[in-house]
Amino acid sequence: MRRVDSLRRRMLLGLLGYAVVLTVLVSAHGLLVNESAERLLWQALLESELDQLASRMREDPGYRWADSHNMALYGGEQGASLPAAVASLAPGLHDEIMVDGVERVVLVRNDDGRQVALALDITDIERRELNMSVAIIGSAVVMIGLIGLFVAWGVGRLTLPLSRMAEGIHRLQPDRSAQRVELPRGATTELAIIGEALNDYLHRNDRFVERERAFIGMASHELRTPIAVIAGASEIALQDSALGASRKQVQRIRNTALDMEALVNLLLVLARDPARLATLGETISLKSLLEQSIEDHAYLVRPRDLSVELSVEADQMLHAPLAIVRAAVGNLLRNAIENSDRGRITVSLAVPATVCISDPGHGMTPEEISAIYARNVRGGKDRPGGIGLDLVARLCEHFGWSLEFQAGCPAGTTVRLRFGR
Repeated sequence: MRRVDSLRRRMLLGLLGYAVVLTVLVSAHGLLVNESAERLLWQALLESELDQLASRMREDPGYRWADSHNMALYGGEQGASLPAAVASLAPGLHDEIMVDGVERVVLVRNDDGRQVALALDITDIERRELNMSVAIIGSAVVMIGLIGLFVAWGVGRLTLPLSRMAEGIHRLQPDRSAQRVELPRGATTELAIIGEALNDYLHRNDRFVERERAFIGMASHELRTPIAVIAGASEIALQDSALGASRKQVQRIRNTALDMEALVNLLLVLARDPARLATLGETISLKSLLEQSIEDHAYLVRPRDLSVELSVEADQMLHAPLAIVRAAVGNLLRNAIENSDRGRITVSLAVPATVCISDPGHGMTPEEISAIYARNVRGGKDRPGGIGLDLVARLCEHFGWSLEFQAGCPAGTTVRLRFGR
């Protein structure tokens, strides 16, 4: 399953992103407001100084301007000559102008056609402004960190009931009945609705499974009696030496009845719980079981130009219900025989507990093999090979076994049934 982000992580990243953007915007807005206020202050201060100078010169023609340690006058009747950095400036306020190696703010005016400039040394002020900007940025970083911790704590508290409920849903086992999802403490109304709906679904699913198992079990038990009668009657009939030409048909009736009995046994197994079936198992020699299965299906091999060869790497002991293992192997062997006309069928036993059946028959295309896997997942019934492969596939899912198909080259099919340890 593709890995996805948790709701907690998405909420945390979203809120943190919002906090970062909001903090940056507020800080930037504060710096812009400070810059605008600073320009208004410089302009008001310098214009006031120039207006005061002009007023005093009108009142006292002998008044002379004297530069201070941080303010200098250029141009006009009393100012020094205009520096090159100031002479090129248009009338108005100009910030961060370097005059004689000092950073200044300069106000330029035209008085009676003459350019006058008043410059204020702002080196110390700019240093303080830089320190203030660093402090603002530092406080913004600290604020983002504190907001992140608070958001992480808050999101964790908000999503804790949902996380606990998700863990409870994750612990649900498909092979267990009477399961319920407990509502965590602090669950919201929405979580309560989801929990109630899920518990109702689990309850209805349990009832459906029980009805299905009951129906399969009842139908299978009802079928066992007539099948036993048919098999018993045909067995007795075969002991009659005067049967004559009808012996072949009676033998066919007996074989069909035995096949039906095996099919009913499989249906009964599928109607039971796997945990209960595990207690009914016994120790099986797979080598002996394969030898017996080949012998039981000899009547299907004789009419065809076929031979069955057994290859055993090492005998494997398996703990499982004998009738079920026999039915699974028998279905695969029967399918190999019925889909082959001539040649040799190889039945091999490998470690660990793996039965491999290779037939020379018509073979399956890659599309048919893919269809088997896809339909097994969907639970469909139209499978290549008929109901035999369908039941074997369901048995493997029921017991945790593995069933694999592989197309032969140039023809035929290889089936591997892994029982596991």
